[in-house]
Amino acid sequence: MENPLKILLIEDDNDDIELMEDALQDVKVSYSLHVIKDGGLVAGYLETCKGDTIPDIIVMDLNLPKVHGREILLYVKLLDDFKNLPLVILTTSSSQADIDYAYREGASRYLIKPTTTSGIRNVVTVIKELATGTNSN
Repeated sequence: MENPLKILLIEDDNDDIELMEDALQDVKVSYSLHVIKDGGLVAGYLETCKGDTIPDIIVMDLNLPKVHGREILLYVKLLDDFKNLPLVILTTSSSQADIDYAYREGASRYLIKPTTTSGIRNVVTVIKELATGTNSN
């Protein structure tokens, strides 16, 4: 059996968290998911991650309570253990300024939150490919 994909999901919307979990199960991804719902808790959590507790990928919203996703992105990319980790922005913002900022500061992908089940499955496929370095095409 393959090692579970370790995903850190930084998301405050319970419906979006549930959709992500459903899609991971639908696509039959073996995973462990750690969810942080408050931007203010991200730095403290990352400081505790060492060795095999470091996630394979970070998926995060931009619009978070306490600390905005833009600030979290900057922080993550400053940390030696995380700066080369795939990081996916998954947000409702289609602002070109947000998209440009995310890529300029090191995001691997910028995805608009899908509104369909197939759309969220596609997001999971992207997450799996980035985290494992594989491409299903």
